[in-house]
Amino acid sequence: MRLRLASTLVASLLAGAAAFPAVAQTKDTLTVGMPIEPPNLDPTAAAASAIREVTYRNVYEGLTRLDRNGQVQPALAESWTISDDKLTYTFKLRQNVKFHNGRAFVADDVKFSLDRAKDPQSTNPQKALFTAIDSVDVVDPHTVTVKLKAPTGLFLWNMAWGDASIFAKETVETNKTNPVGTGAYKFVSWTRGDRVVLEKNPDYRDAANVKMRQVTFRFIADAQAQSAALKAGDVDAFPNFGAPELFEEFKKDSKFTVVAGNTEGEIVAGMNNARKPFDDVRVRRALAMSIDRKSLIEAAYSGIGIPIGAHFSPAQPGYVDLTGVYKYDPPAAKKLLADAGYPNGFTATIKMPQMTYATRSAEILSSFFAEIGVTLKLEPIEFPGQWLDQVYKRTEYDMTIVAHTEPLDLGIYARDNYYFNYKNDAFKAIMAKVTTATDDKQRFEFLAEAQRKLAEDEPALFLFLLPKLGIWNAKLKGMWENQPLPVNDVVEASWQ
Repeated sequence: MRLRLASTLVASLLAGAAAFPAVAQTKDTLTVGMPIEPPNLDPTAAAASAIREVTYRNVYEGLTRLDRNGQVQPALAESWTISDDKLTYTFKLRQNVKFHNGRAFVADDVKFSLDRAKDPQSTNPQKALFTAIDSVDVVDPHTVTVKLKAPTGLFLWNMAWGDASIFAKETVETNKTNPVGTGAYKFVSWTRGDRVVLEKNPDYRDAANVKMRQVTFRFIADAQAQSAALKAGDVDAFPNFGAPELFEEFKKDSKFTVVAGNTEGEIVAGMNNARKPFDDVRVRRALAMSIDRKSLIEAAYSGIGIPIGAHFSPAQPGYVDLTGVYKYDPPAAKKLLADAGYPNGFTATIKMPQMTYATRSAEILSSFFAEIGVTLKLEPIEFPGQWLDQVYKRTEYDMTIVAHTEPLDLGIYARDNYYFNYKNDAFKAIMAKVTTATDDKQRFEFLAEAQRKLAEDEPALFLFLLPKLGIWNAKLKGMWENQPLPVNDVVEASWQ
């Protein structure tokens, strides 16, 4: 009897233990969903924002960085001084920093990286960021000076872009597939078409405050599949959710944090200004007048988005509302086309990447254009690979549509070889004043002038600002609600 009682007691205790398991350890892994897979993992080798979404601060660092509020913060440079003439920046570098291959980071790495970026033969997609640099000199292993050709008020801002990442010379040839930086996470693996896996860098200078042991970036292009992955828990976060029509549904689910934040993503329908009929400003203006932006945003993105009249984010200081420059007026658009020699309209092809906003917007533009006699043929194109090759590099297109996600990037219209083929000396002169302005008030005045010039010339059709539709597990903290840069910085992410 006593044996049976003892056995019963043990069984009861075991059952109780099963009913009240030990407290689980805090989760230390994170899976982040992305709609686009990067073409490589070197931000100095291609313009695709997906590269920076994986690598910015997570893997690579620059002298400075932008925080979640768009403010410049120290990164590999712990401090800096600026000469009275605004031409010389002296950077004091952090000590005891290592690259992921174990080598110490020193001033020579800064000189190598910046010299490489500003070299005339550089393939850096944002080479214009470095044209102001005259020379880079090493003072000692932890001090470097950068001398500019002219005062550049946005220099520290420019050095915060992913394109200004500091590399180890010995790894530049393999960073596309095996990235080596100084960031909080080290590269583990890349399964093409599926995921990139990173692991915590134990040598990171602030490793104690990095909570995730492993971070996985999964690539899911289909919007419905993104939704299913979130609901199933296959991904913990989708910082740029691609199904705006499902956004409200997630808002009702307490298991998720759902935020409609700001980006720097100006969605523009680019026109090849070197091709007829887009070489005629009257044609470009007529197309702008055929578009009802409010209806476009409603149909393409469930009404979530801010109309724009120039290539400038409403979230930036210095913004000017120019949406009224060419108001929706189909009859006036038809007359302008006739004045330009196209009374019966014309036919053009738009190369549209596979992103939700791009395909939907292109379809709606086709309907608007049809009302003024313009036939727009829709040609799907793979992004980023085919788009970067055909449109961005070779400018073999009539029209296209894409979100330009870099901050304060209206200077791209001053580049002769940029894919719009917009060559305007007056605009270049305005941007030169923007670049050299060291006083914020003066810079904002010049930025306003630049915006007005773009709105007047309409080298691209300025549509709306891409919102950041972020959805993630409600227990996940530290994700960015807004996106001042096209990045997924998860260094501060943690589980509650």
